[in-house]
Amino acid sequence: MQRVYEFFRRHPTWVDSFWAVVLLGISAMSGSARGGEATSASTAVAVPITVLLCLVIALRRWIPEKMLLLAAVLGLAQLVLDMAVVPADFAMLVIVYTVAADGARWASRFGLVAGLCAAPLSQIRWPDQHSSGLGQVLAAVFLSVPFALAWVLGDSIRTRRAYFAQLEERAARLEKEREAQAKVAVAAERARIARELHDVVAHNVSVMVVQADGAAYVLDAAPDQAKKALETISGTGRQALAEMRRLLGVLRTGEHQESGEYVPQPDVEQLDDLIEQCRTSGLPVDYKVEGTPRPLPSGVELTAYRIVQEALTNTRKHGGPNTGASVRLVYFDDGLGLLVEDDGKGAPHELYEDGGVDGQGHGLIGMRERVGMVGGTLDAGPRPGGGFRISALLPLKPAH
Repeated sequence: MQRVYEFFRRHPTWVDSFWAVVLLGISAMSGSARGGEATSASTAVAVPITVLLCLVIALRRWIPEKMLLLAAVLGLAQLVLDMAVVPADFAMLVIVYTVAADGARWASRFGLVAGLCAAPLSQIRWPDQHSSGLGQVLAAVFLSVPFALAWVLGDSIRTRRAYFAQLEERAARLEKEREAQAKVAVAAERARIARELHDVVAHNVSVMVVQADGAAYVLDAAPDQAKKALETISGTGRQALAEMRRLLGVLRTGEHQESGEYVPQPDVEQLDDLIEQCRTSGLPVDYKVEGTPRPLPSGVELTAYRIVQEALTNTRKHGGPNTGASVRLVYFDDGLGLLVEDDGKGAPHELYEDGGVDGQGHGLIGMRERVGMVGGTLDAGPRPGGGFRISALLPLKPAH
């Protein structure tokens, strides 16, 4: 039974054809019941009109506008040829409903007008001799009501379909917007994690490499210095692991994390430790703080720390031997200024001019992204007298 229902739901024209045959049978039985009242001439007119009216029922969903015009022509033919109303005229009501629900707007309006005119015209063509003028008017109004109701029902179904179509379209649009926002959020999170990984790995690994090279160089001649270098490597490695655990914690949503498992994110107060670590690894750093230190937004403090960390890492990587660096931290009323300079040979031009070539320059890209996130500005490039210079201004209020 379910299969039969699904078949007819997918093939509504078959259902309409069935009802057209039923209507044709009812019309035939009605004609037979009248018997001798019908002449051969009236039968010759009634049969094709009845068949065509049943055809209107069968094809109403397929070509509703054309079937409406056919029904209107058949109705006029009945008036002109003086053909009495037959059961097949029920097709007039059906086609008015159909064009109101599924047809073009012009067809819907035309169907309403034609349906409302059908009853008055029939009263004029076949007046009731036993009724007064008022009675005939009331009869015309009464006979027009079914056409009006059929049109209202069809138009309400059209409106309801349009409403649900708008809801579906809106839901689909919102779903696409949510997917786009999710992709943007994922991309932003991936970029943030990539920046953190780069800053943590690049700085700490570079310190460990320098210390390891130094330890190997003085291992035989100065065991105490080699031991100190190895201790620095160990401490740097532990620090890197702690920061990696903190970073990876954002990926472990839903898992229970024990209190104190991850260290807080770096801030300006930890710049002293960072610079001391650089000095221990063999990079002389002059550090100055100007203005009155005060608590800053966590995003600004993390950005300042990472800029200094990456700048000193670049100095260690690209500055060459006997390179010194200076870090200047300036507290303004409405912002925090950073200036990191070195007197080395400087980074390759493509790292700061093209934003990185062949996978290089991620540190500078990350710095620009960090500064942009807090609404600040960053400038990076070679110094006129040699070396490299990075300056940044971080506002204390986010940009609007």
